[in-house]
Amino acid sequence: MRNLQFAVLALAGFLAAAPAAQAQPRPYIGFVYPAGGRQGTTFQIRLGGQGLDDVNQAIVSGTGVSAKVVDYYRRIGAQELTLLREQLNELKGGTRGTAAGPAKALATSSTKAPTATSGAAMMAEGSMVQAPAAPGKTPAGAGKDDPTLKLMARIENRLAEYVARPACASISSIVLVEVTIAPDAKPGPRELTVATPRGVSNPLVFHVGQLPEVSRKPMKTAELQVLGKEEQALRKRPEDEVEDRITVPCVLNGQIASGEVNRYRFEAHKGQRLVISAQARQLIPYVADAVPGWFQPVITLYNAAGKEVAYSDDYRFKPDPLILCEVPKDGEYVLHVTDAIYRGREDFVYRVTIGELPFVTSIFPLGGRAGASVTIRMKGWNLEGAELTPPTPDAAPGVHPVAARKDGLVSNRLPFALDTLPECVEKEPNNDPSHAQKVKLPIIVNGRIDHPGDWDVFQFAGRDGDTIVAEVSARRLDSPLDSILKLTDAAGKLLAFNDDHEDAASGVNTHDADSYLMVKLPADGTYYVYLGDVARHGGEEYAYRLRLSAPQPDFALYVVPSSVVLRSKATGTVSVHAIRKDGFAGAIKVGLKDPPAGFSSPPSSVSPTQAVPRLAVRTNLTGTNEPVNLSVEGRATIGGRDVAHQAVPAEDRMQAFLWRHLVPAEDLKVLVLNPSYQPPPKRVPRVPAPSAAQKKPPVASVDPAAGKPKFTKQQVAGRLRQLKILFEDGLLTDDFYERKVAECEAGL
Repeated sequence: MRNLQFAVLALAGFLAAAPAAQAQPRPYIGFVYPAGGRQGTTFQIRLGGQGLDDVNQAIVSGTGVSAKVVDYYRRIGAQELTLLREQLNELKGGTRGTAAGPAKALATSSTKAPTATSGAAMMAEGSMVQAPAAPGKTPAGAGKDDPTLKLMARIENRLAEYVARPACASISSIVLVEVTIAPDAKPGPRELTVATPRGVSNPLVFHVGQLPEVSRKPMKTAELQVLGKEEQALRKRPEDEVEDRITVPCVLNGQIASGEVNRYRFEAHKGQRLVISAQARQLIPYVADAVPGWFQPVITLYNAAGKEVAYSDDYRFKPDPLILCEVPKDGEYVLHVTDAIYRGREDFVYRVTIGELPFVTSIFPLGGRAGASVTIRMKGWNLEGAELTPPTPDAAPGVHPVAARKDGLVSNRLPFALDTLPECVEKEPNNDPSHAQKVKLPIIVNGRIDHPGDWDVFQFAGRDGDTIVAEVSARRLDSPLDSILKLTDAAGKLLAFNDDHEDAASGVNTHDADSYLMVKLPADGTYYVYLGDVARHGGEEYAYRLRLSAPQPDFALYVVPSSVVLRSKATGTVSVHAIRKDGFAGAIKVGLKDPPAGFSSPPSSVSPTQAVPRLAVRTNLTGTNEPVNLSVEGRATIGGRDVAHQAVPAEDRMQAFLWRHLVPAEDLKVLVLNPSYQPPPKRVPRVPAPSAAQKKPPVASVDPAAGKPKFTKQQVAGRLRQLKILFEDGLLTDDFYERKVAECEAGL
């Protein structure tokens, strides 16, 4: 009997291990909830994704934040659900279940999934609600030892998480992570990834905050909505969870379910200048299978009588809304949060910051010359006494985040550009050629479209055959300006015109609203550049940086994906997106920069005709216990100079089933996998001494009509695989496991 038992277990182990030896899908996380926490706190978060089996690490970028995996709820099937219910029934003291014996347990085709009104659906989200015992009966947990009670609680939690048909299967596997944020951790956005022995996931945004945090109970995996029966999949929130009472200032964390409105009630006083800022698309730039491609939150502020005080469904060109409101009178106010078209799912995650907090609505200028001192003027709310610090004098050319500080609190961050060209400030009046501002090239002009209908005109001297570039940086620097550029000669003849110019390096922008011209001048003479807003909007916040110069050939590199797995002593590849600027058409040599020991890349060159070449990455290591950060560098000869740029790790993300975007990440992480390594079993079944009954040959379950066993080896192996995984997950007792294995043996 024991030999047969071990043979059956060996078969199940082989079948369970076989897929692991093949190519594994990259681990994927689709949401993190809550998507941040306060300095000096420890709390639990949930991550939803797929390909997360054996997840063993959670990694937060930067310093001051640690994370560890607490539990993993892989997606289970209806048969595993039945096993867990039988086990729970036994632990509670019910009859040792054999009603679903070998015949029912193995007949996969006749298994019926539980309905929305089943016991699992009646449990509260995230935990089991223990029903009170009937009069005269003993509660289910009475008299149980601590390990038994803990096992019962674990099984109840797994049952509560079960959803037969998830709305989105790719986020239905759940990882529970404990996060600890140090009191001195730098506030602001970080990146969170998870790792398994077979790879590293994509990163998601995780915020370190400074205010008290309010988090609603996590959502259970949303049900798939069936056309005509959508109400069956709607979230039924208990009455005491519909509205939360809060004290401002704070950060609100929530998830929006289909058709749901989250409400928050608080006290406010007349004259308070409230900033209510929502983050949703900033957390998850593109939501899979969603149109328009992201969660579109709407926030509405009501007074105690239900009258609308303020409303926002976006902020300028960004879909995340913002309310700037001076409280009209003392009293209670209620904030509503929902989706613009009442969609919802567990990855519709938001963070809403509310309070009299510093918020910068605009800065000027939008950039400066690298190495030179610059004074940045800012506008916004609650900025009295606030200070905004520009980038350090040794900051390299590029875009750097800046923020204001007031009473220890850090405001929202805005981009600030540094360049190497000379700079000047636009001077009014310059609305037409007769008042055009004269500039000498090369130059970067920092200006504003001051009022609706305003045009800024610049005059320069050009020579026959010269090539001139006029480029606007505004939308890429968070300005609401939707620029338009025109180039004319002295007689007013239009030589070139541009509205929008696509920039693949602009990350999550869905509207490339900045303009660009590159023109060969036809003759010596005077030329005029006109800059305006295409919708004839304007105002103090409509700032821009206008570069007027000869072409400055250059390039940028993005490496996709931001994490990769290599097999031991083997070679893998990543995609390199080469973005060429100002007509640069030279070759770019790419490779690893200062690779750590054990990693290398053969020489590779990107030709002018290659859009997305592949870069080979080699390793002579057998394996790595943790992901290793690599850096890819590109080098080219431009104008006789050797130019080097580090590639930006990125994720290639799709918006609304069609458009693709390169979403920047902080690190390129590589994990080396030893395919021959077999992790030790999480839990080893005990080896019971054979009883007299066990020494007898097993009686096979035979179909009398057919004269052969009722179940195939494949059916038995599938059942054993389910039992093995549940047992190793610690969800089955030894007794229950051994008995179910014996039932499988009888079915051979």
